[in-house]
Order: sequence, then C-alpha cells, then structure tokens
Amino acid sequence: MTEEMKIIGSKAKAASRVLLNMGSLNKKEMLYKMAEFLKNEADYIIEENKKDLQNAEKNGMKPSMIDRLMLDNKRINSMADAVIAVANEKDPVGIVLEGETLENGLQVRKITVPLGVIGIIYEARPNVTSDAAALCLRSGNACILRGGKEAINSNVAIVKVLRNALGSIKINPDCIQLITDTSRNSATELMTMTEYLDVLIPRGGAGLIKSVKENSRVPVIETGVGNCHVYIDESADLNMAANIVFNAKTSRPSVCNACETLLVNEKIAEKALPLIKEKLDVKKVEIRGCEKTQAIIPCKEASDLDYETEFLDYIIAVKVVKDTDEAIEHIAKYSTHHSECIVTESIENMEKFTSKVDSAAVYVNASTRFTDGGELGLGAEIGISTQKLHARGPMGLKHLVSYKYIITGKGQVR
Repeated sequence: MTEEMKIIGSKAKAASRVLLNMGSLNKKEMLYKMAEFLKNEADYIIEENKKDLQNAEKNGMKPSMIDRLMLDNKRINSMADAVIAVANEKDPVGIVLEGETLENGLQVRKITVPLGVIGIIYEARPNVTSDAAALCLRSGNACILRGGKEAINSNVAIVKVLRNALGSIKINPDCIQLITDTSRNSATELMTMTEYLDVLIPRGGAGLIKSVKENSRVPVIETGVGNCHVYIDESADLNMAANIVFNAKTSRPSVCNACETLLVNEKIAEKALPLIKEKLDVKKVEIRGCEKTQAIIPCKEASDLDYETEFLDYIIAVKVVKDTDEAIEHIAKYSTHHSECIVTESIENMEKFTSKVDSAAVYVNASTRFTDGGELGLGAEIGISTQKLHARGPMGLKHLVSYKYIITGKGQVR
C-alpha cells in the first residue's frame, strides 16, 4: 500500500472516531452547511465539470453517458436539495432495537452504531460524490471516495467545496476523503485497506462490480448492475404494456433501473411487438430480437450476450417466450437480481411471477424505473443492493449502520 493511501486511510479512521460521538443536531448542521456551499460554489463546480465533458467528447463517450456526467445549475441545486433531504431524515444511530432484563438481573440493549469508514468506488456520476458523503456523514460514518477518471475534475471540485463547508464550522474535513489517483492501482489498493475500511460499496457497471467482488479483502456490499426485464403476459393490457416498456427503456437509459430485456408471450406477440416498436422508434431505440421477434418486426438478431448485457443505452433485447414459466426461467438465467416487471391482468400469473422471480424489486404493472429510494418512499440511497446479506434493494441511512450490545449489571459474575 502506498504512503498516500495509508495517510488517507488513517485520516478517515481518526475522523470516524470523532463522528462516533457526534450528536444528531451536529450532523444535521454539517449537511445544511454542505448544501449551502454546493449552491454558493455552483459556478466553480460547473467550470471544472466542463473539463470532464470536453475530455469525454474527445474520448468518444456515448451521449447517454455524457448525460450522466454533465452538471448545470439545476443539477447542482438538486444535489444540494438531496443533501438537505438526507439531513432531515431520522438519525439512524442510537436506536434501541431490542432490550430485556435477564433472570440474573443483567439489562441487555441492542443499539445501532455507525459502520465506521465506508469506501465507495463509482464511475461517471459526479452527483454520487455529494450523495455518498451526505449519507455517510448523517449516519455517523467517515467516507473514502474513489470516482472514475471521467469525472475527476468534477469530483475534486465537489469534495473541495464539501470539505470547506465542514471547515467553516470547525468540523474535521477528513470525514470526507477523495482518492485522486484514478488508475486501477488505487482501486486495487482500496480493496485491501482492511486496517482502515469497514465496508466497501462499488457503484457502477458489471466490470467494476465483478472486479471488486473478486479482489476485495474488505467486506463488500454489491450494488448497481441492472439487467432489468419486463415480461408482457398474454392477459396484459397492451397499451399499458407499451407505455411501461417505453418509460422503463427510454426515460433514462443510462441508469441501473432501466429495462434492458423485453420478454413477450407468444400468444400476443404479433399485436404487442408492433405497438411497442412504434413507441420505441420515437427515441430511435435499437431492437435486437430472437427469430420469432424478427418474424414479426424488423430488427437485428439478438445473441446470448445481448440477453446478459446491461446496455445503458437506447438498445433493448427482445425474446418471445411460450409462457410465464419460460419468462421466469429466462430471468433466472440472465438477471442481475435488480428489478423485474410483469404486465398482466392474471392474478395467477402475477402471484407465480412475484413468488418465483428472485430479484430485489419485482413489479406488477409498473415501470422498473421506480427502483429508487426516493421514489419508493425510503429516502435517499447509497445504491441498489442486489445481494441478500445486510441489505437488499435501495440502501438508505438505516442500512449504513451496524449494532452493538450494551449490558448493564450490578456486580454480576459468571
């Protein structure tokens, strides 16, 4: 481990001990000040963001990804508002989860405590920088952030602003650390910082998630990859189905809750597919379909790779299936366990789909785009967990804590 990474780790660890004893009102004040500074320094952040946008265009980044990277006054105000929203959420620390008095008189309480230091590896979304910092600090955790090279100028600017905000109210700015080395080496080093990190959360594409899962020595919470499916059942309202597919695919194709694969029951495929294609054509969505799909609408041929790909673009894979069982089998084979939807009027097929599909969010007659902490009424999120241990689905403040037991006695010995 390089000396620079050791310094970052040790500073974050020391700052986490200060946060451990900080009251809820103090943490709320921190976040209000961070939001104020974000708004006041918007021009500076936008100027730095322009450097990233220019580099992205030179490097041929896809328009959908450039959209994720771009910051303007509206987006920075939204970032600041998101920080305020986190500040106004209930403090997840110090909550008594359980309590009892044992026969021997010992009083046992189980209470929530911060995790400590949270590392977050993410890619080309600079708003994650302020979101992650706010969620970590409100839950009493220090954070070490490692964004992608695509947004490095934006991230440096945002972290500078946030740290200045903390300094202005005499709070240790080392609560927020940014790794400015965007090489693969820095990411690999972060995965081995067991002495300083308590948990590592990767947010990004399949390649990043896979690398962190395979190489990290620090406990990992897997988030982000969304190969999401919409299945149109034979009983579906086809106009509803077309609207759901259009929204799930095109409202923002570069995010993890966008639909990547469409499954259509063979009994209604001849009616459903032309209707859906007509809507997708408005956004010039490229369709890659199976043989049966190609026989109904003009489109490119889909490969197995297409069915397992998170496109994050105006591309969708389509497969005509025999029935709900085949749709469930397809999802089981290719899903990343993020979000899946069935469009149906059949209670039997709805119950079969929702009970057998093993994903963090399963929808009936609604777009997968609702898999978001705010949209589901759960508050701001650090990411969408696609694993089962500790947290699943949108991860908010209450998932960024652990717990400990406090046992009070009167001289009892064993």
